[in-house]
Amino acid sequence: MGTAVCQAVSAAEDLELAARFDVGDDLGDLGGADVVVEFSVPDASLANVLHCLSKGVSVVVGTTGWDEERLAQVRSTLHDSPPSRPLGVLIAPNFAIGALLMMRFAQEAARFYESVEIIELHHPGKVDAPSGTAARTARLIAQARQEAGLGSVPDATTRDPGGARGADVDGIRVHSVRQRGLVAHQEVLFGADGEGLTIRHDSFDRVSFMPGVLVGVRGVGEHPGLTVGLEHYLHL
Repeated sequence: MGTAVCQAVSAAEDLELAARFDVGDDLGDLGGADVVVEFSVPDASLANVLHCLSKGVSVVVGTTGWDEERLAQVRSTLHDSPPSRPLGVLIAPNFAIGALLMMRFAQEAARFYESVEIIELHHPGKVDAPSGTAARTARLIAQARQEAGLGSVPDATTRDPGGARGADVDGIRVHSVRQRGLVAHQEVLFGADGEGLTIRHDSFDRVSFMPGVLVGVRGVGEHPGLTVGLEHYLHL
C-alpha cells in the first residue's frame, strides 16, 4: 500500500511527494511534509500518528486495528495542539469508493432484514481479523438495526466449541477468510422469509484505494480534529 500511495502522489499534478519512510526509518521532521499518509501495522500506527502531530503535520491513516482507547489518545493530542495551526487526522478503514458505498448500502438495507452476516476475504499477509472494514460495517448495521427497533439476529446455536459462527461485533457475526490470491473483498448477506440480498465489493488491485487516499490527502487540512471514515469527506 505504501508503494502504491507513493506512486499515486507522484502522478498527481497538484501534489508533491516529500519523503518515503519504511520500517526502522527515523521519521525525524517528516521531510517537511504538510500531510503524512500512514500505512503500517496496528502496533506501530498510534506512535507514528502522535509523532506526526508533534511535528505539526496532519495525517491520513489507512492502518486498521484502532479501538476507542487509541482514538481517545489522538483526540486528546489534537485538543492540546496549538490553535494557530489546526491539525486533522483521518482514519479510514477503507479507501475504495466502492467499499464506502457497500457500507452505506448495507446500512440502508439493515432495517429491512431480520438476518445479516458479514464475510470478509483478504490476502494471507493481513495481520488483523476481522478487517477494519468488516468491523465498521458491523457497527453501522447494528446501529441501524437498533434505530429501527430490531432485536437480536436470530440464531439457535447453543454449542460452537470451534468458533465456527465467527466473531461477534455488536451482535453481528463476521467471518474472516485468508487466502492466497485475494486482495480485499467483502460480502454482506441479508435474509428475510423467502428472500435474500447480498451486497459485495471486490478490490482486485491496490490501485482501487488510491482515489480515496488522494481525497483524504487533499481534504484532511480542511477537516481539523479526528475524522473516522472517508465517507464524511464524500458526504455519504
